[in-house]
Amino acid sequence: FSFFFFKQKTAYEMQRGLVGSEMCIRDRYQRRVHGIHNPRMDIPVSTPEEGIFLAKVAEQAERYEDMLVFLKPVLQKKGELNMDERNLVSVAYKNLSGNKRTAWRALTAIEENPKYDKYHEKTKTYKVKIEEELKKICKEAIAAVDDNLLKNASTAEGKVFYLKMKADYYRYTGEVCSGTELEEVSKKAEESYSSAKTQAESLPPTDPVRIGLILNYSVFKYEIGKNPKGACEMAKAAFDSAINGLQDLEEDKYKDSTAILQLLKDNLTLWSSELNEGEEGEQKPQSLNILHSHLFFPEGRVQFCLLYTSPSPRDQRGSRMPSSA
Repeated sequence: FSFFFFKQKTAYEMQRGLVGSEMCIRDRYQRRVHGIHNPRMDIPVSTPEEGIFLAKVAEQAERYEDMLVFLKPVLQKKGELNMDERNLVSVAYKNLSGNKRTAWRALTAIEENPKYDKYHEKTKTYKVKIEEELKKICKEAIAAVDDNLLKNASTAEGKVFYLKMKADYYRYTGEVCSGTELEEVSKKAEESYSSAKTQAESLPPTDPVRIGLILNYSVFKYEIGKNPKGACEMAKAAFDSAINGLQDLEEDKYKDSTAILQLLKDNLTLWSSELNEGEEGEQKPQSLNILHSHLFFPEGRVQFCLLYTSPSPRDQRGSRMPSSA
């Protein structure tokens, strides 16, 4: 019965005559030399156009690691990325990091549940593994911005987008850090958000990139910076500035801007209620809040709209999670 103990080769290994430790050595070599997420990807991409097409296919298949492999020629090309390319890169990193962040929150909830105390050490070890994977993705995203993307950005919108992206991945790193490491990434996130905010002053208050920046910057202030009052003031100022100018917005940007404004309003409602609860020392019942705002459509027609905000999902600590772009 000794044949049961032999490792069966995969089709990939049979094609290349690799198995066992040889396979591991090859994988480690490709990770080190080529710096790719998926070393077994064997679809050559010779031009940025091919990479974009395959990245879109991978996005449809929800294969976000493959997206980054296909986008490598795009990330390395000289010149500024167009909006389509920029969004593909953002989607790939956003979903990769989002999966890790969701996993980390789930593990934290299990770790803090007394019912699973006997598995505490195993859960903690598993959570550390997820933390390291998230930090690696964030580090790669920040490097992509610093090494190429930001340098080639020529427009204010592009610079704001990449500075915000850089700050976001410092923020995601900060979510799983503590102590000195948290202080360092918080400082870097603050610097990047602040630089992006300065650049964004040249954009209209209704620009979705500018509103998205303020949305995420205010979340950073609330969650990482522990400054709820500052977060509320920043979010409210951006909302008030943008809401009055929506009537002049083009149709393609109108939907993006109003969607982000909705998230901004949701966060404002959530944070304001939590601040009031803390001041009054009592827990108010959660109920559906209806907030009235005048939303102006591009063609000049004014419609009285209702912005609905319902209680958001709670994280492992019992507080509701704010929204970010």
